Amino acid sequence: MKLAGNIYLQKFSEWLILKGYTASTVKSFTKAVQQFTVWLDKENIEVENVSYNDVLAYINYQKKKGNKQRTLQLSTNVIRHFYTFLQQEETVQENPASDVVIKGIRRKELTEILSTVELETIYRSFDTQTRTYQEGKSIPPQHSNELARKRNKIILGLLVYQGMRTEELARLELQDLQLREGNISIQGSRKAEGRILKLEAHQVYDLMDYVHTVRKQILEVTSKQTNKVFISVGSSLNFQNIMQKLVKSLQSTNPILKDAKQIRTSVISNWLKVHNLRKVQYMAGHRYVSSTEAYQLNNIEELQDDIKKYHPIG
Repeated sequence: MKLAGNIYLQKFSEWLILKGYTASTVKSFTKAVQQFTVWLDKENIEVENVSYNDVLAYINYQKKKGNKQRTLQLSTNVIRHFYTFLQQEETVQENPASDVVIKGIRRKELTEILSTVELETIYRSFDTQTRTYQEGKSIPPQHSNELARKRNKIILGLLVYQGMRTEELARLELQDLQLREGNISIQGSRKAEGRILKLEAHQVYDLMDYVHTVRKQILEVTSKQTNKVFISVGSSLNFQNIMQKLVKSLQSTNPILKDAKQIRTSVISNWLKVHNLRKVQYMAGHRYVSSTEAYQLNNIEELQDDIKKYHPIG
């Protein structure tokens, strides 16, 4: 039992490293799993045979030792990760920690979900007018503003239709645009999986116009040299400045809108109404299906009673 546990720990550690976790996180996760396997050994429970009730028993054991709810939640999350790894290794079929929820932890409040129609309206109502540009002529300041709005319309479309994260938009480069195929390639990161998503027909046309006309004008205005898709019209290189101004502009005509995260949350929640869980996990770039499952709470009418629907640790 101890030998098997040590083998799993080593492979789990390597798996976490390949997933892009920091050295400190890998060390912390490995230590937590080691504590769990030591308890399993004392209880004569094989790692491969752990059940939902066994996980509950371990959490209760930790609670009796004086660990706080937040620590119990962290332990549960680590065990969930460990069994996700074992599932991928085909060592186990089910994740015994997938349905364990710790009571007493303040859950992240889910923002108001915008319907597909509301999102579409926000996108369609975003007005942009770009004057005809004549090569060789100076570009007045108001035209630079129009270029920025044209760029922001493209960004808004990728938020509304593809549910992209702000950091993914910031990293986007020209080679990620597969416009002939009507796709966009979103590169993976430490926090998210890469994926290829379909573009709406009008997005393909607008992106072509942006890349071949608007973006070139922005580069001329700013004298910048970059392969990034989105460039500020000012001297700043910080993409957050672009997003802050875009959100502020959207809020002036859409008071219901809180931030860019609300758009992504709404998009994923709406996807779950028409696609299966695994497909949405891929589309959203979630590393773990549990991340996608969290968005299913948004489809429960009596959200305030959701805690009662679980078997939490009191």
